[in-house]
Formats: sequence, C-alpha cells, structure tokens
Amino acid sequence: MRRLIWITAAGLALLGAGIAVAHEGHANSIAPVSATLTATSASDVHTDTCTGTDGTYTTTRGHWAGAVANATDASLNGNATIDARIVSGPKGGTLEGRLRVDGANHTVAGFEAVVDTSGNFAGLAVGHGSAPWNKLIGNISGNWTSTGGFTGGKLGGGTSGGLAVLLTRGGCRSTSTKPETIEAHGSLTLGANNATVTVAGVSCNVPSTLATRVASFHTSDRVEIKCTSASGTNTLMRIERKDDHH
Repeated sequence: MRRLIWITAAGLALLGAGIAVAHEGHANSIAPVSATLTATSASDVHTDTCTGTDGTYTTTRGHWAGAVANATDASLNGNATIDARIVSGPKGGTLEGRLRVDGANHTVAGFEAVVDTSGNFAGLAVGHGSAPWNKLIGNISGNWTSTGGFTGGKLGGGTSGGLAVLLTRGGCRSTSTKPETIEAHGSLTLGANNATVTVAGVSCNVPSTLATRVASFHTSDRVEIKCTSASGTNTLMRIERKDDHH
C-alpha cells in the first residue's frame, strides 16, 4: 500500500497569490496576502536516527520561536511559534508542523511540506484566526536546518510549488542499541579504593552514584550484582546482599 504526497506547482496553483482568508457566515471575501516567517530560537529538540536500505534517516522533533512580519494584512504580524516533526533522509524528507501567531488575529495553522536535501521546504498551511469563521489557506516555504531553525520563511506571496515524494511501506533499523545486562551472585571481591566489584568472575566498574552503597560491603560478603555491558565495559547498576531486597 503506497501513500503519495504531492506538493507541486500544479497542486498549489490556486494558492499562487498567497494566503486566502474567507469569512464564512457573513459577506464572503477572499483576500490574497503574504508575510515573512522566521523561527530560530529552539527548545525541547529531540533527534532520533535509524538506518534504512538506502541510508540514514533522522527524525527531529522540537519547538521553535520567532516572528511573522511584513504581512500585507497587519493582523497576521506577531510572535510565532512552530512545533514540528522533520524526517530527513538521503534524498530529502518531510515536514509536519503547527504554526501559531500571537498577533491581532491569533492565527493557528497546521502545515505539511516536502524538504529537499538542503533543507528547503514548500508546502501547504491550513488554519484559522481567532474567530472561527476566519479561515486561512496558503503556501508556506523556507529553509530548515537543525542548527539554524526556520529561516527565509514565506507565507503566500506567490510561493512556487516545491517537490513531491512517494512514501512506501518499509522500515529502518535503529542505530542505537540498548546495553546488555549481566547478573552474578556469590562471594564479593572489592577492587582498590572500591573502584570495582567482582562476583563469580564478573568484574564491574563502580559508578560514583553507587560508591556509598558499595562502601557498606566487605570482601567475602555474599552478594548479588547486576551490571550493564556496553563496548566491552561492565558498569555496576545494582548490588544487594543475598536475600536483601531493599
């Protein structure tokens, strides 16, 4: 089953003049407008990577703050926030987000766009103003990078169509791995300065968070330990006296 996202010049031909604002329930009107968009102040940004058959994919989720300015309709100007999810692959990617503009019209719009390998995006934004009958439909474009956020953004203003991508079923393998765990029980041997513990031939480094706990034990105590093992290094994560469940 394939899902096709078309964000092309033909698909956006009706929006070439910019944002269309319609007032429903009263005398209808459609007013083409345009504005610029910048959102470079990032917060709560999280990034995950995975590996597909054609290369590495990066998913970035976050919150960016900035402003909408230079609007031909002044009610669209104001402080802007974008909550977005960007998926970037070796041949481009997709962008899904929510734009909020705290101006005279308190505009909120969801948008979807296609992103090229340089971070340039073009897509469609759909939303509303502070009154439920104020509708907003318009082209949205600009550039996004993980270090610079959203720059060179445009709402309306004759934005060109952009790209199209084909999304197919498939998956990718995460590049991150969970550490293995090792458990052992028996007689305890403490290393120099209690830096390591050894039980039944399993030696583990003692992290600073467990230094006080390990100091309460003595060599030859009967204990149970649990350690993580990653990149050839074992690290203690739990130590208990045998039959001690605290």
